[in-house]
Amino acid sequence: MAGRRKGRIIAFQALYSWDVSKRPVDELLEFDWLESTKREKLGEEGLVFPRLIIAGALEHIDDIDKQIRDNLDNWDFNRLNRVDLAILRMSVYSLLYQKDMHPSIVIDEAVDICKEFGSDESFRFVNAILDSIRKKNEGIQ
Repeated sequence: MAGRRKGRIIAFQALYSWDVSKRPVDELLEFDWLESTKREKLGEEGLVFPRLIIAGALEHIDDIDKQIRDNLDNWDFNRLNRVDLAILRMSVYSLLYQKDMHPSIVIDEAVDICKEFGSDESFRFVNAILDSIRKKNEGIQ
């Protein structure tokens, strides 16, 4: 599933860019910000998956952010690391709206992306938040 991993990384990068620069969604979905060699290598077919995640996450951003807020223990949403937040948004979208994605895969991918792009402790934090959201949405407490 290397293609899906690359797609998730691209989606995370786009959501991060949107958060810090408020780049318009249509620009994000054109992938002009992505290195041309990467864009060409992926081709249009390779951009379908990240495009779905980006568009879906931004369409449901209020609900996604509420889910994240509701699962933060003793932490202020506005103080979240922007990298962690982008990974959380991408992953919460997948947990809530991509029912064909198994939750454990979504969480494992988020943890791996955190290990690559986040701080040393990011993966533990993101894992805990996503697992809490997963349990609540599956009716497990």
